Amino acid sequence: MYAYLLLGALSLALAQKPQVLIGTGGIGGVYFYYGTAVAEILTKSGVVQAQAMQSGGSIENLMLLRDRTDAARGIYYCGTALPDATLMAYQGEERFQGKPVPVRILFTMYPNYFHVVTTEGGGIRVLQDLKGKRVSTEVPGGIIEYEARVLMSAALPGFDPRVHFAKWERIRVAESAQMLSEGNLDAFFWSGGLPTGSILELSGSLSRKGKRLYLVPLAKESTPVQVLMRRFPGVVDTGIIPKSVYNTRYDTPTLTFWNVFVCPASLPEELAYAMVKAVFENLPTLYTAVAPARDTNLENAVRSRGGKVPYHEGAVRFFREKGVWR
Repeated sequence: MYAYLLLGALSLALAQKPQVLIGTGGIGGVYFYYGTAVAEILTKSGVVQAQAMQSGGSIENLMLLRDRTDAARGIYYCGTALPDATLMAYQGEERFQGKPVPVRILFTMYPNYFHVVTTEGGGIRVLQDLKGKRVSTEVPGGIIEYEARVLMSAALPGFDPRVHFAKWERIRVAESAQMLSEGNLDAFFWSGGLPTGSILELSGSLSRKGKRLYLVPLAKESTPVQVLMRRFPGVVDTGIIPKSVYNTRYDTPTLTFWNVFVCPASLPEELAYAMVKAVFENLPTLYTAVAPARDTNLENAVRSRGGKVPYHEGAVRFFREKGVWR
């Protein structure tokens, strides 16, 4: 009888364990693999039952966090997100107009690098050259598409993708890379960690065909970059994609964004603390699973603390204990 009671109590405890669903991105992008690795770490740690889910990226993840979290049932939607999307969500702007998201940061992950991907022989050297080309701006309504529109509007006054592009695609990075490799696309926009698997594979595919990948430079002093940096002050920075990453001929100046791992404000403090603790006690596992995760460490984890989007109290307590929240 005691064994049956013990088994019943164990089953009840498992059933009552909080569930965390982690919104990531499309297969082929770093978000998907990073979120999957974090979900496995959290589940194996016994803190929560965690599951990663493919999504449309930052904006969809933030909407899921807002609309699908059910604290009363112990169901919490967390996710990976770009900092500009997170700021828009927190302030209730653009796609979140009138419905701000009660978002909190658990930790800062790694930097995204903005990619405008094409080939050396495609006749595209600057953003203006995309006029009359076949271009993908990533998935509809996503933050990458939003960033692409801001940049293109600064480069081409009155920009309208339906008018200025010979063909306007709105597809995920893996499909864009395949279409470009097959000659069915001239360029595509992407924001991701280094390296992004789909672009690394594209570089190899092009090389086998005697071609070479080219990344359109986005110099800090250029008007499009300045416009985007003014739109998101303190969130957008600049950096370099080294030529060694994708075997390009040159180092490429571009925009950078430090990704954040986010959760709802309703996530209990003890649970948030335990989740962050589990991740940072298993960083070697994360590093093995995802190359860009090498930039996930205690110092970088708190680098967003000066921004407008607050950290979760449970995360702050963990980082204070570790001496990095000063």
